[in-house]
Amino acid sequence: QVQLRESGGGLVQPGGSLRLSCAASGSTLSIRSMGWYRQGPGKQRELVAEITSGGFTNYADSVKGRFTISRDSAKIAIYLQMDSLKPEDTAVYYCNAKPPLYWGQGTQVTVSS
Repeated sequence: QVQLRESGGGLVQPGGSLRLSCAASGSTLSIRSMGWYRQGPGKQRELVAEITSGGFTNYADSVKGRFTISRDSAKIAIYLQMDSLKPEDTAVYYCNAKPPLYWGQGTQVTVSS
């Protein structure tokens, strides 16, 4: 089993920045990729960004150029630097790890003036 713990959410004004963190613990040797998903009000959960153990990254088109995913292999952790935030980025952000598929409990990000 893998446990994921997210932190770093909060309220920020449009144009502002936030940095999310996700730390993995437990049977982490099996992890091959980790990523961030989000679920906005009334929306389905969607991929934001992911990073593999080899360092390959993938981003949703809506966040390219604004968000950056990174990892700390020693700490089995990933980060999401979110810049130029927009109101439509408001969502609960979830960390995941696979295989097979583990989810964190989520952290709320609210972008509002």
